[in-house]
Amino acid sequence: MDLSSLSPDQLTVMGSAFCVMASMHFTVQLLSQHLFYWKNPKEQKAIIIIILMAPIYAADSFVGLLDLQGSKAFFMFLDSVKECYEALVIAKFMALMYSYLNISMSRNIVPDEIKGREIHHSFPMTLFQPRTVRLDHNTLKLLKYWTWQFVVIRPVCSILMITLQLLGMYPSWLSWTFTIILNISVSLALYSLVIFYHVFAKELEPHKPLAKFMCVKGIVFFSFWQGVVLEILVAIGVIRSHHFWLDVEHLEEAIQNVLICLEMVVFSVLQQYAYHVSPYSGEVESTYKLKKNE
Repeated sequence: MDLSSLSPDQLTVMGSAFCVMASMHFTVQLLSQHLFYWKNPKEQKAIIIIILMAPIYAADSFVGLLDLQGSKAFFMFLDSVKECYEALVIAKFMALMYSYLNISMSRNIVPDEIKGREIHHSFPMTLFQPRTVRLDHNTLKLLKYWTWQFVVIRPVCSILMITLQLLGMYPSWLSWTFTIILNISVSLALYSLVIFYHVFAKELEPHKPLAKFMCVKGIVFFSFWQGVVLEILVAIGVIRSHHFWLDVEHLEEAIQNVLICLEMVVFSVLQQYAYHVSPYSGEVESTYKLKKNE
């Protein structure tokens, strides 16, 4: 095929399709390894849901790229699919951390050896919480609620946004209102995960929690803030459509979808390290025994 004969939009679609396939390739490779070494269903089910985030985001964005002339409600639906799955991933990530620590999510029982550890809050949380608190049953429950509020708020906002868009009752001020609500919600959820990581860093260290967390946070961060930045660039006139065949609204969606397709390849590769199958295949145990014998 002569690439020089293709138009810029065709090259963009082809490049994005390649990114989607690459993301799927790396994810399926990792997923098949976990299925082959199916040793801990509770943990590995959560891991599979988490690693599927990258190809689902990529495929969802590619669908939006194929239908560049889609309606606002159509693009909002595609965004909602990604963001609702994001809420599920955050919930599963928290469940995975609880599983590593052998803490019941329903009972929130704090092991005696870590009870009383200090939690240091930073601004703006210090407006609502003391700067330093001690870990106990109530603080652990609060961290869980701060995470789970996003799991509830995200789908509810998505349903409201799509419904109002279909009814023609979705002015720009309401769009920004939902953006602010979701921004606060996802920030609180990610903040609680950061606090959770710092409190249990020693116990979680063998499970590479920082790498796992950065994969989840990275996807959430890039997807959400890219959309906000692109909206701002459109609003102030930096992104314009006079050099393209698309109007500025659809151009904004196209740029967002292309960027997500590219980024998901990077994250699907990073997940190969963060969610490696070695803890379940016996490689970690073998390495530990070898070092111990030395």
